[in-house]
Amino acid sequence: MESLKTTGAPSLKELHNSPGFPTEEDIHKGPIAIIECIEEIPCNPCEASCPQGAIKIGKQITNLPKMDFEKCIACGMCIAACPGLAIYIKDYNYSENMVLLSFPYEYYPLPEVGTRVEAVTRHGKYVCEAKVIRVRNPKSNDRTAIITIEYPKEYFEEVVNIKRITVS
Repeated sequence: MESLKTTGAPSLKELHNSPGFPTEEDIHKGPIAIIECIEEIPCNPCEASCPQGAIKIGKQITNLPKMDFEKCIACGMCIAACPGLAIYIKDYNYSENMVLLSFPYEYYPLPEVGTRVEAVTRHGKYVCEAKVIRVRNPKSNDRTAIITIEYPKEYFEEVVNIKRITVS
């Protein structure tokens, strides 16, 4: 059985059982932050970064993050705060046929707006073509860039990142 321990990335079953992952109902409400953190490790920057108090770790710093999807406004503050690059924002309602994904990206060069890129799974496998919609590159060197792509709705759960951009 595929799992974080056997493949290096969590399975959808593991994610669906975690307190930071949305239900089908949550997904259809609009843009939301999704946390793919399934290991109990001492970490809480996501909780501290959320201005709405939507993410809770609690007193035990090894608790898994719990997301209150009613409070989440998809501001993205938690994305760059997560040292494990385990948080992204998805918007199922972006358009009739496309969804938006905003995710952390720590490679150079950064893709440019309008560029066609290869959208990939948690294991880096190609899923579909996507288009870069926005690139947030913070001025501070200690912050992570956030890339936003659009891609077809039928791949909503599979896509979590893009193939690294290479320079020829």
